[in-house]
Amino acid sequence: MKKYTSLDALLEALPLKDGMRLSFHHHLRNGDGIINPILTKIDALGYKDIHLSPSAIFPSYTSIETLLKKEKVASITTNYLNGPVANYLALHGSETCLKMQTHGGRARAIIEGENSIDIAFIAAPTVDKTGAASGLYGPSACGSLGYAMEDVAHAKLKIFVTDHFVDAIENPQIHHQHIDYLLILDSIGDARGIVSGTTTITRDPIGVSIARRAAQLIEDLDIIKPGFSFQSGAGGVSLRVTDYIKAYMQRNAIKAKFFSGGITKYHVEMLEMGLVEKLYDVQCFDLEAIKSLKRNATHHAISAHDYANPNNPRRIIKDLDVVILGATEIDLDFNVNVTTDSFNTIIGGSGGHSDTASDAFVSIIVTPLLKARTSVIKTRVNTITTLGKHVDCLVTERGIAINPRRKDLIAQLKNSRLDIVSIDTLMQRATAYTGHPKETTHKGKKIGVVEDRDGTIIDTLHAKE
Repeated sequence: MKKYTSLDALLEALPLKDGMRLSFHHHLRNGDGIINPILTKIDALGYKDIHLSPSAIFPSYTSIETLLKKEKVASITTNYLNGPVANYLALHGSETCLKMQTHGGRARAIIEGENSIDIAFIAAPTVDKTGAASGLYGPSACGSLGYAMEDVAHAKLKIFVTDHFVDAIENPQIHHQHIDYLLILDSIGDARGIVSGTTTITRDPIGVSIARRAAQLIEDLDIIKPGFSFQSGAGGVSLRVTDYIKAYMQRNAIKAKFFSGGITKYHVEMLEMGLVEKLYDVQCFDLEAIKSLKRNATHHAISAHDYANPNNPRRIIKDLDVVILGATEIDLDFNVNVTTDSFNTIIGGSGGHSDTASDAFVSIIVTPLLKARTSVIKTRVNTITTLGKHVDCLVTERGIAINPRRKDLIAQLKNSRLDIVSIDTLMQRATAYTGHPKETTHKGKKIGVVEDRDGTIIDTLHAKE
């Protein structure tokens, strides 16, 4: 391991070239402090035709927009993006510029050489003298480094960038044999930026109503029993569902086997109450989750490969009983969009949405039926993020629809008191208030593709109209 304290000196030592593929991880989310200075320096050195493979892109990653404007970016492969980069691509992207993957699909593509990374820059909150790294300690602690582990294991050159260099790390997340270079800076970011987006239980009456119905649906399906497994995101409605499930588990003395995915303080609370045996954490969504990884031996940081790689037979989500997910749009075939809005602006991406929906025994979409005076249900979604064949239930404040493919669930719910109707009926209920929505027509040029986790292209991204 070669050690540097100057970014300029490090870049001078690296075999940089036009056409190189660079990767970064997003565990510091909107508080990341390495991607902008590194890409700004690479820009100043005159390199072009750069292929970028960050695991996600947040609004603060402004250097990517600068490179795009200078036409120095050949392609971007990522799992999620929003903010200025997304807006620029929606207006100016080129036909081959963008590839949207899933978290599990990204791990698969890196391991199998489909996404061959030349240099991986890894923001590592703590690195020791041997070159081992952890996300648990230091001023920029971010918790799990799950989305960086495949980059470190498979990139041609691996570089840790840290602001906390120590003699030794107990139980490192990444071991020293993987690293080639170390760069020590004054700061690699602000951990407060990890908490970006909704990570608080909703108090909105509509959201509460949806969550209550979703929790009752899970009860009626007899999923909440000893040893069950569960995943919910960090959205307000999903967390409210988690809270209702917690109350049910307490009343009935039920202990779950594991919770997985991005972990929040609410999942930690359930672990420490003895309601779940283990947390499998690929990404910490708040600061309490980071603290829990330090103090709880049954809170495990895992790689994206172990979390969701579809070609890993031991992936955690293969054993998920139920997952709670959101939707920007859903169509009559149960295809879900969380990638674009109706104007082709890119607002997110799959992340683990498609991965978990594909593997979980029951996947449940929770969303208001009406959003901004329009129906969330479309004849066809603007962009397919998750294929309808992997989506089992849609829960709204005005009714629940079960995918006709899941005849077993429909039979099990025949005596339920929940308002269960067809998705066509739900759409009719929505349009009774909103009128029939204008069908989206893709008139803009092609700016990228959406991949399923196995690498199959399932939709095309178009420029904003």
